[in-house]
Amino acid sequence: MGQHAQQLVGAVEELLGRPVPLRVRAWDGSQAGPAGAPTVVLRNRRALRRLLWAPGELGLARAYVSGDLELAPDTDLYEVLAAVTAFAEDPAVPRPRIGPRDLLGAPGRRLLTTALRLGAVGPNPAPPPEEVRHRRGRAHSRRRDRAAISHHYDVGNDFYRLVLGPSLVYSCAYWEPAAKSLEDAQAAKLDLICRKLGLRPGMRLLDVGCGWGSLVLHAARHYGVRAVGVSISTEQVALARQRVAEAGLADRIEIRLQDYREIPDGPFDAVSSVGMAEHVGSAQYLVYARHLYELLAPGGRLLNHQIARRPLPPGEEYRLSPFIDRYVFPDGELSPVGTTVSRLEEAGFEVRDVEALREHYGRTLREWVANLEAHWPEAVALVGRNRARVWRLYMAASAVSFEQNHIGINQVLAVRPTPAGASGLPPTRPQWLAGAAGAAEQHREQGRSEGARDTDLGDRPSVR
Repeated sequence: MGQHAQQLVGAVEELLGRPVPLRVRAWDGSQAGPAGAPTVVLRNRRALRRLLWAPGELGLARAYVSGDLELAPDTDLYEVLAAVTAFAEDPAVPRPRIGPRDLLGAPGRRLLTTALRLGAVGPNPAPPPEEVRHRRGRAHSRRRDRAAISHHYDVGNDFYRLVLGPSLVYSCAYWEPAAKSLEDAQAAKLDLICRKLGLRPGMRLLDVGCGWGSLVLHAARHYGVRAVGVSISTEQVALARQRVAEAGLADRIEIRLQDYREIPDGPFDAVSSVGMAEHVGSAQYLVYARHLYELLAPGGRLLNHQIARRPLPPGEEYRLSPFIDRYVFPDGELSPVGTTVSRLEEAGFEVRDVEALREHYGRTLREWVANLEAHWPEAVALVGRNRARVWRLYMAASAVSFEQNHIGINQVLAVRPTPAGASGLPPTRPQWLAGAAGAAEQHREQGRSEGARDTDLGDRPSVR
């Protein structure tokens, strides 16, 4: 049996000055690394070449997405990701760059010699075709944002049905103790948003980045609102319109293919933005916040549901994840929750409530990964093996990141105060949550008693 794995692991460990956290199986069948550790399989020399040309996250992602790197059949993907993350975050682990200067030392020369001996030195392999490489226009211009959104969301509605389940909700679920399934938890999340917004029959709701329409459908059915949902994903809009028509709610819900910066017809009584602000970009965030402020009527509420990163040490520059940026969310940016709150306040909002749901998102992502793995042949048939691998890796890695507190998710409730400074909220959190729930039950009772479609009348008139 060959010795490729032993040679490779030995050279890497000499360069890093410590043991690697994974067991490696090379293309010649040899193995090296800690016994009992999660095992990765380098299927060919090209896998090693990808790692040499792009050491770290991007090289690993390219090798996995292309199939040049696999996991051993008895290896759990979450264990691999947890081990790699812990190793990468360890401050004692050096972070060498593989370049001419770095290869001048003895450890670097040994790694290069080993790679030459294994036949792994050669031209940089072409990235998998799923990688975004050429981008046109200024970052977060409307044209470039449309291209970025299309890359992520226009991969096929049938694929998203497999992953997300019947709810078609692509954001963090809310795992109440009574939740027995992902569908239960997603329904609870939609209802939580409606209650935080204080929805009442007859109100006018704007959902920015409405996805496949699940929130506006829930709000119209259970709270009697009129709703506008906007998205710049053509496939999302097409299916959302179909779902609205099938629900018999086309007279109460309008779905638009429209950028949030193009919405002309405010004011609205309430605005929701769920999983959309991550696409805005830090340079445009104040524009985003001010525009939503202008779209709200005085006394109206905004619910901003957004992923957050940890604050950086002083002087450290924020860098986008190369894997997420090139394969998943092009141009996506995360900000600390404190920055989000500050920008909303700068735009004129009064922030009234912040709820962290970090653990909820880790569980949600694991459910999505399980759905994907349970329908793997169908997923591959719909989008191809490489893209299915992208989604599996991104969702599993994100679950680990939430669980280890590298990223978080927060619902920020803000209001546009009246000219007199009033917020319109009851004095305590339980009161404003219970008040909206009571209005929803009144709406349902009224519908049952009348034996007819939802009424437009309510205890608060629409701003239209």
